[in-house]
Amino acid sequence: MNPYLNFPTGDCKAAFDFYQRVFGAKCLFSTTWAESPMADQAPSGDGSKVMHATLQFPDGSLLMGADCPPQYGSPFGGFSLSINAGDVAEAERIFAGISEGGKVTMPLEKTFWAERFGMCVDRYGVSWMVNCEMKGPK
Repeated sequence: MNPYLNFPTGDCKAAFDFYQRVFGAKCLFSTTWAESPMADQAPSGDGSKVMHATLQFPDGSLLMGADCPPQYGSPFGGFSLSINAGDVAEAERIFAGISEGGKVTMPLEKTFWAERFGMCVDRYGVSWMVNCEMKGPK
């Protein structure tokens, strides 16, 4: 299963560029509405908006998204994207990056289930959880 983010605000390109920097993701595909056969259906008549984009994260997982006309999407809510970091340093780097310009809803800290866990909403309104599993006996 691959999450698909619909950006009703037209921020898909900026958000995906941001995610590439924070996570070291690679853009596998991106096209604007103007570059597609559906150019006349671009949100707000702006063909520069993203019709579809796919990012691949270092672990091989995919995140897809688009600048979605309001009749096809809804604002973010009711979910979080969860990232599992390999170690504490990676968790701290990712959390600092993804929360920059956003809102921390739970600081990244040691918990009874993880070496580090934290939650935030990024600058584009997407909710994230960053987790670093405990190593060894709990």
